[in-house]
Amino acid sequence: GNMKTFNLSILLSLAVAVYCVPISQVTEQDESFAESYLKKFFNLTEESGPVVRRGISSVTKKLSEMQRFFGLQITGTLDADTLAMMKKPRCGVPDGKIARFSTFGGNLKWEKNSLTYRIVNYTPDMSATEVDNSIEKALQVWAKVTPLRFTRIYSGTADIMISFGHHGDFYPFDGPDGTLAHAFAPAAGIGGDAHFDDDETFTFRSNSGYVLFMVAAHEFGHSLGLSHSDDPGALMYPVYSYRNPETFTLPRDDINGIQSLYGPNPDVDPRDPNPTAPTTPDACDSTMVLDAVATLRGELLFFKDSFFWRSYPQSNTPQQTLINNFWPDAPDNIDAAYESQQLDKLLLFKGRRVWAFNAYDLVLGYPRSISTFGLPSTVRKVDAVLYDVESRKTLFFVGDNYYSYDEARKTMDQGFPKRVDEKFSGLTSKVTAAFQYRGFTYIYSGPYMFEYSLRTGRLFRVLKNNYFLRCTKY
Repeated sequence: GNMKTFNLSILLSLAVAVYCVPISQVTEQDESFAESYLKKFFNLTEESGPVVRRGISSVTKKLSEMQRFFGLQITGTLDADTLAMMKKPRCGVPDGKIARFSTFGGNLKWEKNSLTYRIVNYTPDMSATEVDNSIEKALQVWAKVTPLRFTRIYSGTADIMISFGHHGDFYPFDGPDGTLAHAFAPAAGIGGDAHFDDDETFTFRSNSGYVLFMVAAHEFGHSLGLSHSDDPGALMYPVYSYRNPETFTLPRDDINGIQSLYGPNPDVDPRDPNPTAPTTPDACDSTMVLDAVATLRGELLFFKDSFFWRSYPQSNTPQQTLINNFWPDAPDNIDAAYESQQLDKLLLFKGRRVWAFNAYDLVLGYPRSISTFGLPSTVRKVDAVLYDVESRKTLFFVGDNYYSYDEARKTMDQGFPKRVDEKFSGLTSKVTAAFQYRGFTYIYSGPYMFEYSLRTGRLFRVLKNNYFLRCTKY
């Protein structure tokens, strides 16, 4: 292939759990790291001569472009959040200006539907059978939704040559973490090929190390002509995320992307070809009913399906990410959540079970039954949970009723359950989420949010979801 194809090599670099420590001082080292990141992924060009003081510098412009792409607050400066995002695991094709899925342009796609692949060598991390299985499954992800069909060959040159190599081969790899793998857009020669960095630990199923199936499925998206998506739920999002290979289904955004190149799979029922394809929840959807809302160390967390948004009081752009990226042991589609200030933990509820997390880690002895709070065994699930700072009580909403739990004494208060509308005037439909913020109590019912004083039970105003969860569409 020509050199142009080479520029499309996809590097998936991973930096893990960079969120914990906000960086107070940006070092010179950070600045040069950021500059090379922007050169690599956002086409930052060297300016000749002294930096022009007037107008916006190209670095500021590129920083803003990157912040917009990842849904960060657009400051044009290298702040802690932006630096943290730069240090996350990622794949190395440049991101550029895109909305949701994107293709390489210039019609880079295969002009045939039957493609061959060859596994040239193996990684010592996994058995050969596990590697074969992971690669085959990763290709099937794309075959399921397109007319593309893959045949394995064992010698000679295949369309997609798959190999494992180390730092110091001809691969521009960088030792553990950082760059995981790269692939080349469709073309003759090296086009379509996928290289995996054997300085990483690849795994078949476990979430320690990188699941080969997930990395390969992303890289094959490039081999077939997709570049990166800015949808945080998409497989083609540039940052690696763990998902369970057993239950993985290709998200809607990736299906739209690959079908824009090759069309749908002719062998499936056209009426309902991908009934389970997950769509990433949209903060701009005014009818969305959130699963739960909680505070966590001054941030607000909004849960929906497999995702949550984190919103800082000082920022208008909530960051959306998969729940499992933060808490690999957490359930999806939760019923309720709250921050226990007694325990300094985040508690998530689903069905009859509760999970407790200390930062990212599941607390020993969890998940446990919700009856440990003294809820009767007839309660199959809770609708919302709220901690009241003033009285140090936790309120559990179940149907039309609520219970009051004393955090300090670890017992359920006498005289409960009580009816919700006795305490909260005007609240006649089911409670779906609840939290407390800056002295007010917010109770959601569907897409509406009621603002109360908990002590008096007085209703101040009825608001929409987007009062706190900002829609950031441009």
